Amino acid sequence: MKNAAALSGHPPTAAPAVGVGARSRRAVRRGPDTPHRSTPAPTPAATDLSTRDRVTRLLLEQGAATAGELGSALGLSPAAIRRHLDAMLADGDVVAREQTVRGSRGRGRPAKVFLLTDAARGRCGTHHYDNMATAALRWIARNGGPDAVEAFAADQVATLEARCRAAMEDAGDDPLARSEALAGALTAEGYAANASTIASGGQLCQHHCPVAHVAAEFPQLCEAETAVISRLVGTHVQRLATIAHGDGVCTTHIPAQPRAQSGNTVTTVRTDR
Repeated sequence: MKNAAALSGHPPTAAPAVGVGARSRRAVRRGPDTPHRSTPAPTPAATDLSTRDRVTRLLLEQGAATAGELGSALGLSPAAIRRHLDAMLADGDVVAREQTVRGSRGRGRPAKVFLLTDAARGRCGTHHYDNMATAALRWIARNGGPDAVEAFAADQVATLEARCRAAMEDAGDDPLARSEALAGALTAEGYAANASTIASGGQLCQHHCPVAHVAAEFPQLCEAETAVISRLVGTHVQRLATIAHGDGVCTTHIPAQPRAQSGNTVTTVRTDR
């Protein structure tokens, strides 16, 4: 017996495979160019930072530019570029100066040009003082040996010692009192230092080290600084920790001094309050 398709005179039509249509529709919805999830739009704060980075790069390349020149180069309206420049002025990233005009000048005030500050330039990755200092010390070590490195380190801290000694002129002779005065002097030099007494004597802590990256390879810098602390405090000291070697703070122990009478009380002195 013939089937119904044969009796109708039309060729049989193949039935679609189960699930093919569904897979095809999924393929269309999830093609290679179609993201699986929507990408969140950047926040206004992130957009502002990105724009200011572009302003910084442009000023780094050109040296100086007016607000109009910056706006045209970056595709920003006068109001938009002014908003970013005002924020960078407030943050100390740029300075504004009157534009130098050669020859006759038209009416009105001269346009201002904007330049990067030294601080902003320093954050652009164009200065590598640590790398240069390390390379210099490697050269000294290679050509002069360890003694030359020690002599260089001692010479570098000599001016620091002289300034601190002048600041400690009225500190007296007591090592703990002198360590307190030294902490103040070092803080003025950018070391963020404080001094305190502990059961075994005194302790001088420096929370910042300007040569930490270099001293990690050349501990002679730390040793020279420790010798300076010892001379300024007026007694033997011992370095317990250094930032250069991965510690959170440079810590120097100042041993307790022998007392004539054991009944004397110990006064705690802190400079970090």
